[in-house]
Amino acid sequence: MGCNAILDRYIRQLIVDSTPEAPAWNIEKIKSGAPNTWNYIDGCMIKALIELYEITESPGYLAFADDYIGWFVEEDGTIRHYDPEEYNLDNVNAGKTLYKLYELTGREKYRRAMDVVYGQLERQPRTKEGNFWHKVIYPHQVWLDGLYMAQPFYMQYELAFHDRRACSDSFHQFCVVRDVMRDARNGLYHHAYDSSRRQFWCDPVTGLSQNFWLRAEGWFAMALVDTWELMPASMSWERDVLRQMLQDLMDAMGPYRDPATGMWHQVINFPGIAPNYLETSGSAIFANALMKGARLGALDARCYDLGRETFDGICSTCLSETGDGVLALENICLVAGLGNTEHREGTFDYYMREPVVRNDAKGVAPLVLAYIETMRHDLLGGACDPAGPAGPCSCEDPFGGYEPGVNGAGAR
Repeated sequence: MGCNAILDRYIRQLIVDSTPEAPAWNIEKIKSGAPNTWNYIDGCMIKALIELYEITESPGYLAFADDYIGWFVEEDGTIRHYDPEEYNLDNVNAGKTLYKLYELTGREKYRRAMDVVYGQLERQPRTKEGNFWHKVIYPHQVWLDGLYMAQPFYMQYELAFHDRRACSDSFHQFCVVRDVMRDARNGLYHHAYDSSRRQFWCDPVTGLSQNFWLRAEGWFAMALVDTWELMPASMSWERDVLRQMLQDLMDAMGPYRDPATGMWHQVINFPGIAPNYLETSGSAIFANALMKGARLGALDARCYDLGRETFDGICSTCLSETGDGVLALENICLVAGLGNTEHREGTFDYYMREPVVRNDAKGVAPLVLAYIETMRHDLLGGACDPAGPAGPCSCEDPFGGYEPGVNGAGAR
């Protein structure tokens, strides 16, 4: 069975086992035993499924996404299990699904919910440099992850509803990260920065955390690609700056790429030190960023081949069938952060201590997005028949049996 067919089957497996109350792909929630809430992990997965609908035209994907996000969003736009006053940038990420769902379904509650999420950003505390705090519980801190979680939503809202008035603010926050968090010696970006220089994990002079964590680096790369895609032609100078940042980052990542699989290690720049390991989620994020960047013209066309090699390497080494016929995506770091109640000190040993799991959407969703980029590439190259019976890039409808309210998100 080819990689595409396996992935189609794997995606369906996760969907039919998931509801908004109990998503099969949110391993953090499953392990904690806590009720599901509005969160960035679901946002990653549902955004990927919406894009999968757009490329395959399989209506089940859209129906599932609409049912899933619709369960959280009330008619007045308030969002169940979401507190904007936590000022958590992670929670902005799921807001990206609202744009497409509003466009595709016309449901006004999604438009109202955009305002609710944007209201958080209007009041989000900022560092002295002008960047959003990552969360209110992480004062004065910028994490690379937060650029992906918030900036594409922020840019899109400003373009759609605010006559571009704060687009320059979003751009400014990228520039601060480049100026403060990029290591001039290797071109990589540190995981986090404490503007106050008070956190135990940061360098007291630079405010930077010690290491270069793969998934954070990947989120930043995707933030660059996704925000660059949204920026209008009138921001040509700003687009050029983000393009150069993206190109420089990809050049910096090159020397650390595993030649056999195209993947990268959990701590990027120590590939030969045990027990460092080839990590799936960050590698999948880079596979997507490379291929999407090449498709959009933000990266050289050869980057598509590099991303495709990484995608194929993940599929061949980390996606497998267990003895009972169930598919599993392995080698996903469950979570990594700095400070807070756990003594997360940001050392190499710390990143090795975090649990490695299977089937978490932080790895699954980027792999699906990378899969979509392979389909887009094949479609543009004429490898797929847009007039085929089951949509632009699918030989069969892998999710054709979905019925809202019967299985998946709408099930009760």
